[in-house]
Amino acid sequence: MNVFEGLSCSAAATDAPLPGTATEVTGWLCIEHPGAWGRDVIGDEVLGPEITQELAARTAAAQVRPTLIRRPGRNEFTGTRTVLIASSREDGAWCERFEITDLKQLLDIDLHLLNGPPPGIGVPVHDPLVLVCAHGKRDQCCALLGRPIAAELATKYPGQVWESSHTGGHRFAPALVLLPSGFTYGRLDSAAAVAMVEAARRGEVALTGLRGRSCHRPIEQVAEVAVREQISAAAGDLTVVLDADPAPTEPTMAGAALVTHRDGRRWRVTVRTIAFAPRQASCNAAAKPVTGLVADRIVVLL
Repeated sequence: MNVFEGLSCSAAATDAPLPGTATEVTGWLCIEHPGAWGRDVIGDEVLGPEITQELAARTAAAQVRPTLIRRPGRNEFTGTRTVLIASSREDGAWCERFEITDLKQLLDIDLHLLNGPPPGIGVPVHDPLVLVCAHGKRDQCCALLGRPIAAELATKYPGQVWESSHTGGHRFAPALVLLPSGFTYGRLDSAAAVAMVEAARRGEVALTGLRGRSCHRPIEQVAEVAVREQISAAAGDLTVVLDADPAPTEPTMAGAALVTHRDGRRWRVTVRTIAFAPRQASCNAAAKPVTGLVADRIVVLL
């Protein structure tokens, strides 16, 4: 008998490591949509067939993630939608905000601009914004665990918190993403969520629940988190790249990354894969083998 049978996916994943699980995203197109979201933003044509097909092609070409957002709580739709565009690059992350009155205006945006410096399309956003996944049609854990966190944060930080469609990793619900940095979190309670925002407002990175930064690949995410757990570093202090050494020969070794502090200090972090008993990755899904990544060794480089 599967010991995880009958559990929600988040309850079944409590022993799985968080680092290395942030979805890889550098460009964000967040569109306010207070109505029903469906299960898939693009596949279910949530924004209507006319807009969705063209938007799907453009976001894919520019490697931008289309995300639906809404204000926490019950809000009457006024006909004006907030749009957030953001770049979560390691160097030079930015976010801009503007309003539209017609979804067709989304097609006026050159999404390739999200791969460069701030384009000046909207008003610069200086305070960190919080996306809290509350996409219940995708997975019930996001709705049950995400919405209360979003509501509480919105009370404390009005205008800075949005419920969002699927951000990846609902088994780590509540799942949160900070924009524009792309730092991604999971399993936060209310106190830890507030601490996360307060740290971001100071230019720091909270470690509780940190899954990684969205601009990095999984091995890089694990390496950055491992180094941050060893030293005190501001949000922009570290750069991370995969180690160019040959691929490891040991079966459980996933690879290595080099982490560099702006003051010149460097670390090489090797990362290995660990296996867990099969369990569901989504609520009501069949159990499957699960693996995770952990830092195996941190070496200080001179």
